[in-house]
Amino acid sequence: MAEGLFARYDPAVVILHYGDPAVTARLHRQLEAQGRRWRDRIFVLDNASPLPWPGAWTRLPENRYWAGALAWCLEAMQAQGRTHLWFLNNDLWFVSPGQVLDQAWQRLQALEARSGRAIGAYSPAVIRHPYHPQMVQAPGRQFRRVLLLDGVAPLLRLEAVATLPGGQGLDWEENPRGYGVDLWLSWRLHQAGWPLVVDHQVAIRHEHHTAARQTPDFLSRAADHEDAYLRARLGPDWKAAVRLLCARFVDVGDCSLPKID
Repeated sequence: MAEGLFARYDPAVVILHYGDPAVTARLHRQLEAQGRRWRDRIFVLDNASPLPWPGAWTRLPENRYWAGALAWCLEAMQAQGRTHLWFLNNDLWFVSPGQVLDQAWQRLQALEARSGRAIGAYSPAVIRHPYHPQMVQAPGRQFRRVLLLDGVAPLLRLEAVATLPGGQGLDWEENPRGYGVDLWLSWRLHQAGWPLVVDHQVAIRHEHHTAARQTPDFLSRAADHEDAYLRARLGPDWKAAVRLLCARFVDVGDCSLPKID
């Protein structure tokens, strides 16, 4: 089955570790239980955490924050010849039953086969989200096509990201903390013709800002950087623009890819 599952593509799953190893361990245990075929595809990237992750795939020499760590990881996975990167915050866990990695990967490939479109970025739905309603699960539906994706758990097609300008396609250097980089990345993917989807049948819970709250002034500085970053890209009324884009999504009850303006 492993050969069939990965016959066309070579995905990797990376957990970004920072903060309490017990938080990372919760997700790592869940993924390690997903079957032997995924074990050599699951990596923990230690973002120079004060409490290191034992046996990390790589420990970065300094905290590169979310965007810097993602840029580093994209380059590393491209060098490995990977086709997809599933970049996971450590403070989430899957609530869908069963073999969620198999399920998500098979559903993504089925969606691409049925629609004839390569998906630029895929994400599990979130049970609750305080900021982005387009990410919230609708259990009776199948997929949601969106214009913006939250960066908590994006499954990125490396080919799609590589087509975009900016460091590793992210345009992140002015804002390494990453707040807003995920939105700008997903909006540019959409504009470049790469569909973005949320999967209602693969769901997660996420504890927002688990590590950020432990760092003095992190959230206020991150908000300032986000404001300057998105103001320069979406205009002075970027918050209203983001609200409008978040509200534009289309749900479907089958495995088709809906059209979206």
